[in-house]
Order: sequence, then C-alpha cells, then structure tokens
Amino acid sequence: MASTSLGASILVSHCSSAPEFQVSGMRLVFGYKAFGCRTSRRGFRVRCESKASSFLIQEKELRRCSPFLERLSLPREAALSSNEWKSVPDIWRSSVEKYGDRVAVVDPYHDPPSTFTYRQLEQEILDFVEGLRVVGVKADEKIALFADNSCRWLVADQGIMATGAVNVVRGSRSSVEELLQIYCHSESVALVVDNPEFFNRIAESFSYKAAPKFVILLWGEKSSLVTAGRHTPVYSYNEIKKFGQERRAKFARSNDSGKYEYEYIDPDDIATIMYTSGTTGNPKGVMLTHQNLLHQIRNLSDFVPAEAGERFLSMLPSWHAYERACEYFIFTCGVEQKYTSIRFLKDDLKRYQPHYLISVPLVYETLYSGIQKQISASSPARKFLALTLIKVSLAYTEMKRVYEGLCLTKNQKPPMYIVSLVDWLWARVVAFFLWPLHMLAEKLVHRKIRSSIGITKAGVSGGGSLPMHVDKFFEAIGVNVQNGYGLTETSPVVSARRLRCNVLGSVGHPIKDTEFKIVDHETGTVLPPGSKGIVKVRGPPVMKGYYKNPLATKQVIDDDGWFNTGDMGWITPQHSTGRSRSCGGVIVLEGRAKDTIVLSTGENVEPLEIEEAAMRSNLIQQIVVIGQDQRRLGAIVIPNKEAAEGAAKQKISPVDSEVNELSKETITSMVYEELRKWTSQCSFQVGPVLIVDEPFTIDNGLMTPTMKIRRDKVVDQYKNEIERLYK
Repeated sequence: MASTSLGASILVSHCSSAPEFQVSGMRLVFGYKAFGCRTSRRGFRVRCESKASSFLIQEKELRRCSPFLERLSLPREAALSSNEWKSVPDIWRSSVEKYGDRVAVVDPYHDPPSTFTYRQLEQEILDFVEGLRVVGVKADEKIALFADNSCRWLVADQGIMATGAVNVVRGSRSSVEELLQIYCHSESVALVVDNPEFFNRIAESFSYKAAPKFVILLWGEKSSLVTAGRHTPVYSYNEIKKFGQERRAKFARSNDSGKYEYEYIDPDDIATIMYTSGTTGNPKGVMLTHQNLLHQIRNLSDFVPAEAGERFLSMLPSWHAYERACEYFIFTCGVEQKYTSIRFLKDDLKRYQPHYLISVPLVYETLYSGIQKQISASSPARKFLALTLIKVSLAYTEMKRVYEGLCLTKNQKPPMYIVSLVDWLWARVVAFFLWPLHMLAEKLVHRKIRSSIGITKAGVSGGGSLPMHVDKFFEAIGVNVQNGYGLTETSPVVSARRLRCNVLGSVGHPIKDTEFKIVDHETGTVLPPGSKGIVKVRGPPVMKGYYKNPLATKQVIDDDGWFNTGDMGWITPQHSTGRSRSCGGVIVLEGRAKDTIVLSTGENVEPLEIEEAAMRSNLIQQIVVIGQDQRRLGAIVIPNKEAAEGAAKQKISPVDSEVNELSKETITSMVYEELRKWTSQCSFQVGPVLIVDEPFTIDNGLMTPTMKIRRDKVVDQYKNEIERLYK
C-alpha cells in the first residue's frame, strides 16, 4: 500500500494482454474487467481509492479458481447445468445440488477406511484446495501426483486442478527412473505421493536430482519416512486439510477473503499432463485441457446410462485417462464408487454386485479363463452339460445377431433384398428352435456364472482390443460388455458400443462432435467405408499437444486438426438390408500400424489376430508374436504350467501320473500343438516357439502400467534367444 497524487478514485481496464507500468515506484498490472466483476482472463486489477488528501493504491493477490466449486459465481435460482461448467472441479457443485447426501465413494482397503457422501467429498476437496494455497501452490505450476487409486487421490487431483495448477500424474508402480524423468521433464515443483514406503523408494534420487519445494503424503504417517539427508518439507494429507479448514474458517469470520481478486479457470487451460504408457519409445507428456475432459463428462452418458445410486467398481489406476474420465463422468450421475484392486477384485465383484465394471480387456480375459477353469474342474457330466449348453447359447446369439442386422461386413454393396429376406428367415427359424435350449442354459448355467462374476448391468472395456471369443462368450451368457476406443491423446474416449447397438468385434460409434476418417498408410488418401487404413480422429477430445515437444505434436496433428492414432481400422458401410443393416458407421480396429511385422518375403502380418486366437488356449498365459525380417513367424510364450501339467497327466500312463514337473521340450511341444490348433484359421501360422518362465509384468518393465505388453522391450530382452531360435 502506498500513496500517490494520481487524482480521483480510478480503475483502469484494458481488453488485451495485461500491460505493466511503473507508477511512483510501484508495479501496476492492468486487468480486463470493470471493478466488482470477476474474470476468467489473466492479470491483476488495481483499484485506486482516495483517503483524506491522499490516494491509496492496493494491489490484490490474484487467485485462479473453479467458480462454481468455490461458490464465487453470481447467486442463482436454477440448478447448475453441465454447459455452464468452466473447469472439471465445477462438476461437484452440480453433484452436491442433486445428490448431496448420497454416498459418493467407498474406500475400504486404505487405513483408515473411508466413506464420503457427495457433500462431504466436496468439503474435502475445498479444504484441500485452500490447504494447497497455504503451502504456496500457484496457478499454472506443475504438481506431480504419483499415487494409485483411492478417495484421497481423487481429492488431491481435484484440489490441484481447482487452484489453477496442473497435475502431472503417474502410478506408484512405475520405476524410479521413469518417475524422475516425468517429474523433471514436466518442470514440476512439488510432489504428492501415495505412502511412506513409496516415498522412501524414490526419496534419494529425487533429493539429488529434483529437489521439490514440498512433499504431500496421502496415506500413512510421516514418522515412517526416511529422514537422513532430507531437507524438503513434508506434509500429511490431514495437515493440508487442516491448513485449508483454518483458512476457510478465518475467511468466514473476517473479511480476509477480500484481500484477493479471483479469476476463473478458462476451459482451454491445461488441467493435467498425462504421460503416455510408453509401449514404444519414451513417454510423451499429453496436455489435456479442462475442455477436453468436460467433453468426456458431458457425453459419456450416451454409452453408459448410469443412474443415481448405482454401484461402480474402480480397479484401474485413477491416473489412467480411461479410468479418470469415466470416474469424473459417473460422479455427475450420483453413482456410488467402490475402490478395489486386482487382489480383491474377485471377492468384491461377488460382495458388491456392481452395476458396472470399468476395466481393460485383460480383466475380462481373466474372468473368462477363471470360468473355463471352474467348468473344467467339475465332474465329467457337469462339464459336458455346461459346455454343451454354452455352445448352444453361442449358436443362438450368433443367429440373433444375424436377424437383428448386427454382423460386421466390409462389403460396400448391400445384398439383394431377396437374399437378405431368406437369410433373415433362416436365422429366425434356427434361433426359434435353439431358444428353448438357450433358456435351459440360462436357468442351469448362465445365472450361476453371472452370479459369480457379479456384474449386474454391463462391463465396459477399453484400453486395448477385446478378443472376439471373449466378446462372444459374455454375450452368450447374458453379460453385456461394451467395448470402447481411445487414446491418452484423445482424453481418451472417441468411440464406444452402445447397449442398444452393441456390435461385437467393433468399438462402436464415435462420441458426439467427433469425426473419423480412414486414410491410406502410404499416400494419405481418404479411403471409402470397408477399406482398411490408418485411423484419424478430429474433434473436442483431441489434446492440446505434447508438452515441450512441438515437433512430435506436429507429426500427429495436422493443420486441419486431424489426429493420427497410429491404429489400423475401417468403418462399416451403411446398408439398408442384410445382416449388417444396423451397424453402419461403427469403427473396427485391426491392430497398430507400428506392430505390423514385415517378413523377409515382403508380406505384412498383423500379430494381434494371431495372439488373440492363441490366447484361447488354456496352456498359453501370455504370447508375443515375432518375426520381423524373418522368413516365418515365431512366438515368445509364457505357458500356464498348471494347465500343462493337468493336460499331460491325462495323456500319460497311470504309472507315471505322479510326475510333477514337465521338461521344457515337452511344454514346447504341447504349446506348439495348441498354437496349430487355435491359429489354424489365421492368415499366417506360427513356426518356432520360445518358451520363457518369467511372466511379462509391470514390475519387470515388460508391461505398461495399463497392462499392455511392451513388444519392443520383450523383443529386446530376448534378443539373443530369438537369434538362436531362427538359426
């Protein structure tokens, strides 16, 4: 505060970027709006007031904020609509208005276990927001949030966003080197971590190479931290909350909040930087804006018609784009979310009977394998009955897809009307005769399987390709599985299957306001429906760009805004008749362009088709098809030894039935037989097989945190063995 002789009380506003001036030794920054209004644009506003014979100039501290979360918008009579949201944290006001006392989250496996209603969760977020400001978090700063899914992760995520800062997210299972690279590349200034054990693992490297201003511990006690050589302030979650509660109470008692000028977060501001999972090369920082995420929140209801009070089970990492966008969306629907993990998933599915499970294909494959294992372990009569009835249901649902027009085709010309009519009648007749047996299967088999799975409404799959045999199996037993598609760079969902048009083998129709086109891999020419090429996407979900990497951004987003997904696929033609009449315009994916294996013969092979077929075998746990620049394909296989031993005991004589360990040669022979059996319908066959004992996992770096196999890492690790395999 200082005096000057500028004259009468004034306020200077400007419509362009806020300039700076020096007046009587003071730095003045001119704002954008008339006094008394809040703005969503940058810049301090300066108010000059006369007092006695002199004039006072007071510069207020500027705060970025979510206007509706912090109740800074004008008083209103009508309920807040989704079109009025300016930033992601604004959704909480709408949710509290509609579902205030409903349970929002249940987190049973952390200490302490937590349950919050929507109203309580909003207060947690508000306390955390103010606590972050107390410890010095400023708008536009990058704050690293390295933790796994929990209610406190959600509070921290929303709290950081609501200050106008940018959170940089990753899970605790990533390597120290990867986390350090992300922290430094993103220019983060502080660190929010999961628990003391995780912090102790990264502390030494970070203290020497990163030096964060402070660290916030979401779970656990500070007494468990390694203190040797540590100078960085560490705050617990409860301390940050307490700081926020005290500051908010002070604002309520006095006029201290008047010391601040508030500007609204702009929808085009960066909300988060999410580093790609890195299946190839180093991860890149994807900049997603509030507008990117809000588009997901507003439109995912087209695919998942969630209703207030329904239960969702959360087991994917909350920092993953797919889980994250889905969580934001369901909290606008009044849903009750329960946190779980792979360890507790099977039990929690039975205990909570969720209406929806949001997960990746690997989880559905695991559920499928578990069911098959249970059936195989039953008595011969029960096994025969169950498998026979399931086959009947598979045939019934196949005919049902035919007469409902939900079968995929690449043919651009629709079939003749008379041919379509005969096809439709035949499917109807076959389905009619299969229906009684299908109903018997429903009563004797399917209900029991669904009860053991626990999903009462639908499973939503994303983050990878869902194998066709798994897709068909769940349809046959009456479990809806909706497959979707997206990338971190697209916020992530750009298409998904709807319950009313659940076309197996596809990833559904585009999300609202989003365009797809298929282009030739070499020429870039736009291809007609039914033709396979590179998938390109344009619309509100597409990212702002890669952080500090304009060259990489330019390589994937052209001047017209089309994003190159790097995926191969096609769009189904529009037919008015025939078995494809109801699925025109759906998107079908057929592998990654970079995954294509080019044999020395010049032939191009998509490994995904072969791998999906091979995974139908109970003897194969994991597989990577190889063969780049070779004359024929090969495979690296992790066998299911338990299943292999069981199969071997059925073949050998009773005298040798106590043999517990099979030789690698025997397992290789058995796996090779299985590959020949299950991939016989594929365009290419697998030749030499390399059997390895160590599974591909996140911990050994051979899977991404979202459970996708890192092909390049696998091939690199077994480089010498592969060379010997082809000699």
